[in-house]
Amino acid sequence: MASIGSPTARAVPGVSLKKYMIPDGELAAAHPFARRFEAECRRAEQVLYSASNLKQQGFDPDLVVAHPGWGEMLPLRPLFPKSRIVAYCEFYYRSEGQDVGFDSEFPDMGVDGHVRIHLKNAATLLALDDANAGLSPTLWQRATYPDVFQSRIEVIHDGIDTEAIRPRDDAALTLRSGKVLTKADEVVTFATRSHEPLRGFHCFLRSLPAIMAARPKAQILIVGGSGTAYGFSPPEGQTWRSYFFREIEGKVDASRIHFAEDLNREDFLKAFQISSAHVYFTYPFVLSWSLLEAMSAGCLVIGSDTAPLREVIDGSNGILVPFFDIAQLSERVIEALANPKRFAGMRRAARETIVSRYDLETVCLPRLMDFYGIATQARVARPRRAATARKR
Repeated sequence: MASIGSPTARAVPGVSLKKYMIPDGELAAAHPFARRFEAECRRAEQVLYSASNLKQQGFDPDLVVAHPGWGEMLPLRPLFPKSRIVAYCEFYYRSEGQDVGFDSEFPDMGVDGHVRIHLKNAATLLALDDANAGLSPTLWQRATYPDVFQSRIEVIHDGIDTEAIRPRDDAALTLRSGKVLTKADEVVTFATRSHEPLRGFHCFLRSLPAIMAARPKAQILIVGGSGTAYGFSPPEGQTWRSYFFREIEGKVDASRIHFAEDLNREDFLKAFQISSAHVYFTYPFVLSWSLLEAMSAGCLVIGSDTAPLREVIDGSNGILVPFFDIAQLSERVIEALANPKRFAGMRRAARETIVSRYDLETVCLPRLMDFYGIATQARVARPRRAATARKR
């Protein structure tokens, strides 16, 4: 096995990693519509060098798996004409019906912006034409792709380690301030990579005055960074966190709102394990893996009624509310804090959904191995794990 990645790629034990450098260069000379593709072609050139080096060393892969979205797949078919190439189909951009234009609070990007959105798919379309097959983690993500490609895209999630991510009644999280939160506290959690509108951060903040007024002991734990990973950038000199927090200043007890940007993995999972109500909102966009991890930990999820969540949450294993209905979001969280025992069955159903449909060892990994055509002796042990999983 070998891997190729950009400077931020993380090594995996036992797998050779070749990192390529992203060359500096001014993109201004390219037409604005073509600048992304220009950058992708530069990545493709660097991957070409790294892959050629592997080939010269005698490495001729049976299987190549790559993400098509950044141009890295463009040189693979000419280099490895006999290899089975699988494109990891995460998301296909569209100017309507998905994340773009979903939130009327933010301005429309105009016709030229819609053209740029459409052209972001150029490298992906070329890669799909070269690939033998595609792989998407959810049905909704596959549905974002053109109909002509969907029959070639298999849906198999990466998988959730439900053995490691499970409910724990004794979980306790120590915050940077020294404050300790446990399941005995009323803890409302919100966790995203970045605090931004695409993940409903503005909706969540706007729900806090009503929640905190009704539940004077509630503690609000907000996990993630203040940068921007997706969507529009905030006004210059600000973050979305500072921009939206101004709306609720003076309306909430700020001492009960805790921002945790740099939790390690163990503490990140503790946040789910102590949660009384976990809020997860998203535009019609890629579903966060953290949602499935929260459910595996037995969280009561109060999520946005958007297509990615409907694939996982059906009302028996979580609660969905309209994305822009702040009053209903507040009411559902208040209800969850006031009547925790009422939702015990929903928490159990949330975990069972993940165990039965997304468990790494018993569901997803066997399907992935079959899809990739890889057989290993490790699969002999899986029937025993499957029996254990059924008892949980």
